[in-house]
Amino acid sequence: MPNDYFQFQQFRVEQVKAAMKVCTDACIFGAWVAQLLGKQHGRLLDIGTGTGLLALMVAQKTGLKIDAIDIRTEAVDEAGNNFCSSPWSDRLNCFHGDIRRWRTDESYDAVICNPPFYENNLRSTDDERNDAMHSERLTLLELVNAIKELLKAEGSWGILLPYSRLDFFLGIVEEMAWNVLHRLDIYNEGKKEPFRSCMWLGKEGEATMRQQLTIKQSGIYTEEFRTLLGSYYLAFQG
Repeated sequence: MPNDYFQFQQFRVEQVKAAMKVCTDACIFGAWVAQLLGKQHGRLLDIGTGTGLLALMVAQKTGLKIDAIDIRTEAVDEAGNNFCSSPWSDRLNCFHGDIRRWRTDESYDAVICNPPFYENNLRSTDDERNDAMHSERLTLLELVNAIKELLKAEGSWGILLPYSRLDFFLGIVEEMAWNVLHRLDIYNEGKKEPFRSCMWLGKEGEATMRQQLTIKQSGIYTEEFRTLLGSYYLAFQG
């Protein structure tokens, strides 16, 4: 059984109410995004924040003011509590709402999302897990359209997707003239194909080299994984 919390070096993620607990691929995405953004300031939106994991990881490495939104009231409560107990509570805000209809007075410099994974796929009997894992409520097309409305013209955004959904997603963003500026494919040990892809997109700029990350080799975390998560995982401290 997953723990009711996940302790990082500088913050703690309570996840009692979470439909989806803290997982390795989401941690990789959060650390990768934080690394890309560096010391950037401005405003960032985390869509479907869940426990607030991604927002917290980005807050640790940047000076961004971060808004987080989720459609589940339980997630908003839990993420809000995680934000309040973190060292960056003054830069983190959580809102309840449906991103397809949610608007603010100001646009965002950056947007991140670990969206529902599976459209028109086998559903479980757990409604909360379905909301977190399936995009019946929010399709990829709807998500990209919402981001387009909320992002500044010169802004950029990141997404974590199953590798199996990549071709479909790339077709959508190509039609909207988004460029994939950075891409990281994530591999499990001994697998010939990645199981997740992290992408960073924008209207301006040229695509960079596609990168790969393998989580473990011979049952041991790889050096690139340890380097990326080195300032987050408690086990890598010191």
